[in-house]
Amino acid sequence: MLRSLGPVATAAEELYAKFTLAAAVLFIGFELAYLLSLPSLSLLNASIDTSGSAIGHDFINSWMGGRSAFSGGPGAWFDPAAYNAARRSDFAAHYWSYPPHLVLFVWPLGLLPYVPAYVLWCAAGLALYLLAAWSGGVQRKRMLFLAVAPGAAVNVFFGQNGFLTAALLIGGLVNLDRRPVLSGILFGMLTIKPQFGLLLPVLLVMIGRWRVIASAAATAVVLVAVTVIWFGPSVWLDFVHEVMPQQRGLIVDAGNFGWPMVVSAFVNARRIGLPNDLAWAVQAIFAAGALAMVIWTFWKKRNPVLSLAVFVTATFLFSPWMLNYDMVVFGFIVALLRERTDNTAADHVLALAVWVLPLIMMPLGVADIPIAMIVLPAFGGRLIWRLAHDRAQQTAHRQLSESVRFSVSS
Repeated sequence: MLRSLGPVATAAEELYAKFTLAAAVLFIGFELAYLLSLPSLSLLNASIDTSGSAIGHDFINSWMGGRSAFSGGPGAWFDPAAYNAARRSDFAAHYWSYPPHLVLFVWPLGLLPYVPAYVLWCAAGLALYLLAAWSGGVQRKRMLFLAVAPGAAVNVFFGQNGFLTAALLIGGLVNLDRRPVLSGILFGMLTIKPQFGLLLPVLLVMIGRWRVIASAAATAVVLVAVTVIWFGPSVWLDFVHEVMPQQRGLIVDAGNFGWPMVVSAFVNARRIGLPNDLAWAVQAIFAAGALAMVIWTFWKKRNPVLSLAVFVTATFLFSPWMLNYDMVVFGFIVALLRERTDNTAADHVLALAVWVLPLIMMPLGVADIPIAMIVLPAFGGRLIWRLAHDRAQQTAHRQLSESVRFSVSS
């Protein structure tokens, strides 16, 4: 196997350093330019940018959700007409797309004016993500690499919840063995973004983590019960009947218009001109491949870092609705992988390609280049190859050791 020799390792570290510096300059420079381009900036109101959106774009959903906690819950936002009426006065987004229990996590934001709430949301989310990454084994010296990653920058610009979901996913995965109840609680909380958990039941059953499953299920039940007590049972019935169909329609619309922010095979297939039915067939193929990756990886005990990377990659290949701001978690994955001593130049290139993907997929997507469906499968395939080779190397080493012991004893 090709191993990362001294010169390769040194060149790789220099490359990572250059990418980190470039990302930091781009992140800070773009955010400053964006703020300076605002017609006006008020700490009390949701200031509007030149595109007509509130700064933080999608954060308006979290803020409106927080405000709804004290006015009957988010059920009123399930009706697009009502939400658009609120938008005219509060500059909200066009639709509400989250499960009702998101309100349990964002209600404090509703007590603050919009801009301070947005700053708190980004700062607290980033801190939580970095803490989860550190607890998951990322060295402190890599924190800047995580903080300025393109995925983090995109997440801040859109005011999304990528920091929170990444922290919950990382925390759940790294605590599977050492704190199974906590792991389950974090996975239960991750149901605020259900697409992150589509493959989790497969993983947990494969490795037999029954306490984690029980804890996750109990947490989800408690969250649902609290929202029912707080807002009434109709909030969940209305969510199922009104919001879920809207979400299915949104996925199709995203394919029709070729949103360059969407990672999924379905939307990328539509971007290159495939008809709807064929695009869904492509999505099914990718989903089947992702499922097979997880089953094969966790059928036996394998290298934990590579296995973790496979699972996260498979999660993004499986779901038809994952966006670039959801890819914050890949900063953690790449930071772990870069510490391995068996990385080749190809491994470093693929890792950096995944790291910058949240940013480069937007301009390339506009040009109808489905880069996400090139980089992620290549990255996942390489991880599977490395796991298989790592297993073979371990077997050969064990057989050699046994042979040596036998010879000595003879």
